[in-house]
Amino acid sequence: MKHSNSQSVAIHWMRRDLRLQDNRALVNALKSGHPVICCFIFDRGILDLLQNKQDRRVAFIHRELHRLQTELNEYGTSLLVGYGTVSEVWTQWLTDFTAASMQISEVHTARDYEPYAQERDRSMAELFRNHDVVFKGVKDGVILEKDEVLKKDGLPYTVFTPYSRKWKEALREHDTIAANSIELLAASDNCFESPENWTAPEIPSLTSMGFEVPSDLDACIPSPRIDSSILKQYAEQRDFPAVAGTSRLSLHLRFGTVSIRAAYRQGIEASEKWVMELIWRDFYQMILYHFPHAAKDSFRPAYDRIPWSNDEEHFAAWCAGKTGYPIVDAGMRELLATGFMHNRVRMVVASFLCKHLLIDWRWGEQHFAAHLLDYDLASNVGGWQWAAGCGCDAAPYFRVFNPTAQQAKFDGQATYIQKWVPEYDTSAYAEPIVEHAVARVKAIETYKAALQKD
Repeated sequence: MKHSNSQSVAIHWMRRDLRLQDNRALVNALKSGHPVICCFIFDRGILDLLQNKQDRRVAFIHRELHRLQTELNEYGTSLLVGYGTVSEVWTQWLTDFTAASMQISEVHTARDYEPYAQERDRSMAELFRNHDVVFKGVKDGVILEKDEVLKKDGLPYTVFTPYSRKWKEALREHDTIAANSIELLAASDNCFESPENWTAPEIPSLTSMGFEVPSDLDACIPSPRIDSSILKQYAEQRDFPAVAGTSRLSLHLRFGTVSIRAAYRQGIEASEKWVMELIWRDFYQMILYHFPHAAKDSFRPAYDRIPWSNDEEHFAAWCAGKTGYPIVDAGMRELLATGFMHNRVRMVVASFLCKHLLIDWRWGEQHFAAHLLDYDLASNVGGWQWAAGCGCDAAPYFRVFNPTAQQAKFDGQATYIQKWVPEYDTSAYAEPIVEHAVARVKAIETYKAALQKD
């Protein structure tokens, strides 16, 4: 029930949009006519699954929230940060606000397309309805969403090339124009002034949530600025892991510390090839939205019949970067040391796990999920299923990357390899755990036999 003597407030619930500039959900909250509070929840439904208590992503989010708190204070409003399950935190907030003679009238958020997020938001929509709170989502983390790019028959695309063509046809100016959130904040009369009987609590410490700040956090976090000189040479240099030829923006797009629209606007001026990667990102987000089963199962169900070997010793060697294949080992060690792996190398190591070792792609996807700073379910699952051959628009099962040929083509001087595998080209380096020619034939025969079954 709403109370006539309560102060109505609007909440901007931040999830994957940790920025004030060019933020559509914040704009909608500011346009509500109510004083605005921004909030974030450290969701135990996610955090409790993280085994590494020095997870760089949690520490990165925590640091960004302190930055946001400082910025919001300068605009005269607050940042409210909770820790717990989402339903528990919101239930408590609704109670606390009522006790302080405040009424949450509206909650504004950016839409999230992952299965867990979809279920969470359905549950929260019911909770908000029961408390007479308007819950509104808006497109912010992608350029085109949901049903904005469909085939003529109204069905979603499952092949990237026609999707990308339709994506370009469907794109409109308003899809890439910056939201005026900073201007509205600066000019707003809707700054929240907390009542005497309520103050926003301190941001929970990492220690109170069972986490620690990793000592290498600063060294591992890439700049949120987009280097135009890199974009201009992106098409020529993107495949060479020893070269600083990629934007390293994926972490910031994942957590919304950089706007996808700002990325597009800068990219369209410099590199069509780089913009295509943004379209791939939209594509995988919408595949997961329309086909949520692909988060855990093969997009093509027939591929779930493959009898994976799942040799645990081979998997441990792959995880540790001790397979005897230098480019594979370099990539796996870079991942463990920094939380990053070059995209070309991601394809090589994924193909090696699924094809050479015949290990279930889900094992590799989960390893990446535990270690990648820029981990994004849609892109990660999409990439792994592409490598395994079981995804939409995937590489055919008989395409098996030759790691030695990939090394010769993309790291011919072994510059990247020597950085991460110092014992390379010495007697201390591991012998190959499988022979490429034998593993390739075995993989093709295994896939073929499984796919030919009724």
